[in-house]
Amino acid sequence: MRQFLVVGHDAPTEPDFSLDDIAGGAGRLDVLCRCVNSAFFLSHDLRTDVQVHLVLSDEYTVSFDGAALRRLNPDERSTAALIRGALEEKREAIGHQPVETSPGVSLYRMGFADTVERVARDATVVQLHEDGDPLPEVEPPENPLFVLSDHHDFGDAEADLLADAADRRVRVGPKRLHADHTITVAHNYLDTDGYERY
Repeated sequence: MRQFLVVGHDAPTEPDFSLDDIAGGAGRLDVLCRCVNSAFFLSHDLRTDVQVHLVLSDEYTVSFDGAALRRLNPDERSTAALIRGALEEKREAIGHQPVETSPGVSLYRMGFADTVERVARDATVVQLHEDGDPLPEVEPPENPLFVLSDHHDFGDAEADLLADAADRRVRVGPKRLHADHTITVAHNYLDTDGYERY
């Protein structure tokens, strides 16, 4: 199982945003949508061994499970519609019990710390960060949970939590990449057994 946890610092927690303005009026939700698409889509196929967890403004987490996922299309707008649909059902998420809002999509009433604790069980936590060890020098982990941030750096509390929780801290290359591109590189690294098999 491969997991990606993406922190959306400005992401909406109310479903009243317009699908026509997800880059401006929805707290750069476009960044998170691109991350979801990069995590799941292959050419004419979908990765079923992947889960993605989007932490929205440290209040809610929308989780996508590739094994059960339906209605995901390779465009940002339809992904944003799934997130908006999840937020429309947030009253049904009681405590830490999720509500499934669409096949393979669930909403949790959890912020960053609780989500890390929930999804890190039985996973190797890998923080993707520009100051980490070079990816080619790191052995591909079993059951990785890659943790990355949106267009903002991790906040101090998030960085402190990751300093304790992360098993590894890696960078995917010498230049800063968009979060969704970083996910694509991480997939390629795992697909090739650490760039050993093509």
